[in-house]
Amino acid sequence: MSCRAQRLLCASFALMLALAFPPAYAANTATRYAGRSDVREFINEMVEKHGFVKRELRKLFSRARFQPSIIAAITPPSEPHAKSWQAYRALFLTPQRIEAGVAFSERHRPALAYAAALYGVPEEIIVAIIGVETVYGRNTGNYRVIDALSTLAFDYPPRAEFFRGELENYLLYARDAGIDTLALKGSYAGAIGIPQFMPGSYRRYAVDLDGDGKQDLSGSFADAIGSVANFLKAHGWQTGEPVAYPAQVQGENFRSLVDAGIKPAYRYGDLANFGVSAEGEAGADASCALIELTTPDEASEYLVGFTNFYVLTRYNRSSMYAAAVLELAQAVKAADPPE
Repeated sequence: MSCRAQRLLCASFALMLALAFPPAYAANTATRYAGRSDVREFINEMVEKHGFVKRELRKLFSRARFQPSIIAAITPPSEPHAKSWQAYRALFLTPQRIEAGVAFSERHRPALAYAAALYGVPEEIIVAIIGVETVYGRNTGNYRVIDALSTLAFDYPPRAEFFRGELENYLLYARDAGIDTLALKGSYAGAIGIPQFMPGSYRRYAVDLDGDGKQDLSGSFADAIGSVANFLKAHGWQTGEPVAYPAQVQGENFRSLVDAGIKPAYRYGDLANFGVSAEGEAGADASCALIELTTPDEASEYLVGFTNFYVLTRYNRSSMYAAAVLELAQAVKAADPPE
């Protein structure tokens, strides 16, 4: 997901890298992957585990490129606005994105209706995820996936293990799908297509909703729609159940609920004992969590999140992300009256 503030941060970080390292380093990082011991070890693992041809992988990694801007983009910013719910919300809850969501819903109504019936996920939730991820397929990323995943797998220690797994999945996906491994483009994190699936999710959850015999998340909106719904269903989406309700808090006992995290662990009927009231109906035994959405120098907002809210955070592990998806979904639905 991109925004002007994030691009500025990325540019600043890339400039710092350029100043910190001499040109010789930049030239070396541009071509070093195939000759590195950790990459050779990875290649050997792919040969042993999956039957890849060693010389083909060495040729591939000789053409993969380290990208400093990817490291800049994925490094968590420290600026206060980066942790602001209101600033985050403003990126996605715009009139333009809501209007585009309505147009997307109208244009892809048959696929949305089919996916909703098949997987039990509301149409507006599917639309909102695609709207947040790529502005309904407009911004799917300009990095070569092989560059993004190689950079993060071998030059980003905080999450190297995760991205090596995604690099493994990408090579398997490319081989199985018969695509050019060097050609496919995606996000700075290696996410692919209209719904921005990481390669592991692509292999596990992509579906062929349009029935053309392939799962194409870059070229088929129907497949993208079905795959988002399938992903949510596979992660525990509860058909017909609420996602989250606005909440009010008083006293200090509510803090223990916030500190317990976003995974539902409390009974909805017990919230009053913690000084929490919610604006919606649910069964007393419904599992829930209390979500705090913080904005510097402003009062926090609170949500009571149910299982479906937690499922949204499996797509992107951020409560702000899930809250933005929910609000965009509600706004698109309100602006898109039923026929």
